[in-house]
This record gives sequence, C-alpha cells and structure tokens, in this order.
Amino acid sequence: MKIKPLGNRVLAKKIEEEEERKTSGGIVLPESAKSDKVVRAKVTAVGTNEKIEVKKGDEIIVSSFAGTEMELGEDKLLLVKASDILAVIE
Repeated sequence: MKIKPLGNRVLAKKIEEEEERKTSGGIVLPESAKSDKVVRAKVTAVGTNEKIEVKKGDEIIVSSFAGTEMELGEDKLLLVKASDILAVIE
C-alpha cells in the first residue's frame, strides 16, 4: 500500500530512540515515563502544496502530540500538517 499526503501534509517515518532510559542509580524507566515533548522523524512523502519547506529524506522534529500516528507493516508513520513541523535537522 502506498500513502500520498494531500495539501499541506507530510508523511514521515518515526525514528525510534535505541538507548534505554535509566536514572543515575541504574533504574530502567518504562516507555510511559518518557518526558520528551518532541518526536524525530524522516520525511517519506510530501503533500501537493507547493509552499511546503521540507522534502523527502529530510529529518524533522515535530511535537509529540501533533499529527496522526499509523503503522504500515513494521514502520511507525506520522501524518502531520506542515505547520506542525518544528525544525529540520541538518
């Protein structure tokens, strides 16, 4: 299945953090204890609006509550409005 975002939307694949979250005392924190307010993702498709400033392959940062999360196979995808993109990682 292929997903093509429309208008000013961007489809991105979430980049999972591989490191474990541990306190200074060595206690492993569960996933629900994460305090991150942003999500890193890699752009896989861009909508049809010509004013979108990102392109396929860019790494971006979006708010953790922005957009719609979905799974396609093993990939965790995020469909967000271009205005919800906080930054491009260079």
